[in-house]
Amino acid sequence: MVLYLDRPLPATGEVLGLAAPLKPTEVFRLSATCAEHACPHYDGADCALATRVVRLLPPAVDSLPRCVIRKDCRWYTQEGGAACLRCPEITTVTYDVSSQTQAVSGLPIVAD
Repeated sequence: MVLYLDRPLPATGEVLGLAAPLKPTEVFRLSATCAEHACPHYDGADCALATRVVRLLPPAVDSLPRCVIRKDCRWYTQEGGAACLRCPEITTVTYDVSSQTQAVSGLPIVAD
């Protein structure tokens, strides 16, 4: 079941603990301020990950999903609604090592 919040909720230890026994990234959709130059996806002006997501992935939904961060979202600012249509399928951690996932991530696969 997917539930959307009406307002952002801080990722406190108590909230993240609700995901147990799973990892919080396997349960919650988390957002953060763009790290810009500290991120390997930032090209100096744009988020290359957002560009690849829109270019390489088909839409996951037919209409813009509810979103409490859209007004502040770098992906939305940069790619518009096309990013939002793909957002529901984006995860922080993936166990999918398909060639498509590798191409979208733009990062080398790291073995555990």
